[in-house]
Amino acid sequence: MAPSAMSRGKDNWIASLSEAQPVPYWLEDPGKPQPEPALTGPETCDLLVVGGGYSGLWTALCAKERDPRRDVVLLEGREVGWAASGRNGGFCAASLTHGLPNGLTRWPDEIHTLEELGRRNLDEIEAAVARYGIDCDFERTGEIDVATETYQARELRDWHRELRERGLADGIDFLDADAVRAEVDSPTFRAGLWDRRGVAMLHPAKLAWGLKRACLRLGVRMYEHTPALTLRQYGAGMAVRTPYGAVRARKVALGTNIFPSLLRRVRSYTVPVYDYALMTEPLSPEQLSAVGWQGRQGLGDSANQFHYFRLSADNRILWGGYDAVHHYGGRVRAEYDDRPETYAKLAGHFFTCFPQLEGLRFTHAWGGAIDTCSRFSAFFGTAHQDKVAYAAGYTGLGVGATRFGANVMLDLLDGERTERTELEMVRKRPLPFPPEPFAWTGIALTKWSLARADAHGGRRNLWLRTMDRLGLGFDS
Repeated sequence: MAPSAMSRGKDNWIASLSEAQPVPYWLEDPGKPQPEPALTGPETCDLLVVGGGYSGLWTALCAKERDPRRDVVLLEGREVGWAASGRNGGFCAASLTHGLPNGLTRWPDEIHTLEELGRRNLDEIEAAVARYGIDCDFERTGEIDVATETYQARELRDWHRELRERGLADGIDFLDADAVRAEVDSPTFRAGLWDRRGVAMLHPAKLAWGLKRACLRLGVRMYEHTPALTLRQYGAGMAVRTPYGAVRARKVALGTNIFPSLLRRVRSYTVPVYDYALMTEPLSPEQLSAVGWQGRQGLGDSANQFHYFRLSADNRILWGGYDAVHHYGGRVRAEYDDRPETYAKLAGHFFTCFPQLEGLRFTHAWGGAIDTCSRFSAFFGTAHQDKVAYAAGYTGLGVGATRFGANVMLDLLDGERTERTELEMVRKRPLPFPPEPFAWTGIALTKWSLARADAHGGRRNLWLRTMDRLGLGFDS
């Protein structure tokens, strides 16, 4: 492309953001429920759930489904679904291990069990959405992992061959360039792997709100705008202090994820990474025809610094990912939710992928924090003589896996030995992150190395190879 054409293209990309509101598209839905009142005074219960995102909501719901007589209280520091659960891309994956490659690398002996448990978990999510009448635009259309470079196409073909040899390719099809472009047309697509049944698309905030309503219907007592401040033993149970009250509970489940855990020992296992997304205006019938996308699959590209994208129910395109930003000291702050320099970069990438959509405008641009751990997938544990359980570290793939994590926490709190609790994934924790400045330096070096690998045919430098051997990493 000539320099003048590049300049015009960049100007058009920036202009596409001129009316973008810096708020999450999903959270502006008119169906948003009113928050429940804050806790004022003392409360007692059998099970206290801390956190009103997917992790806490599924824990409360599954606890009542297991034992309707169990007295359950849920505390949420702001409003249900306002954080990661209402800001993500709405990819609800069966994978419990942040994708098959990560799971196969870390737990090769358990991978068939993990995949089966993941499929069962996604089936149960679909069943719960139907059972409780949760209107969250649930579409089990699958996801296509697309190659945008020749080496990535070769790697996808080789990976599909390995999956077939290991008996893990059921429902996963390799698509050559013509086949993938017949599904979604971009001049950048060179191949794809279509997981036809392992991923559902949904409206993330509506799922959270629907789970909230289901919990209330089953008798969960819920308090919003009620942050949990401290956790300590109290007699035979536990006590959690809040700004205007306190809760005494026999057992506690912590679903706070990215926010500092009430258990100090858990904090070093996660770091907050900020992810960003754009949402377009609705596509016209002509624009939608120009890209195809009749199957409405979710998509993600195969680079280390990858994008994820999908259609909403009203045919907008969500376009996110690529930039993963870790701030020094692991801080979580509201001002980090907005990052114009990343929005400009994402807009350019969008029109490179879909040049036929030039002139389309973005209506929303936002960010949010993801709880990343060194193995990319959730870890679990207990404290205070098994009266407290926790799950964290979903690394951006928690829409579906949080329900599995909820059941792990309940198994641990109930003292049950199950197929879940016997997994090495559940029994062992990841390596913790080092203190600052080493964490920030290591993450920055890893990000630079990943970008360099993307620019050099996927070749991993010494730093990345060392991180691979140690089982550490940083996922964009």
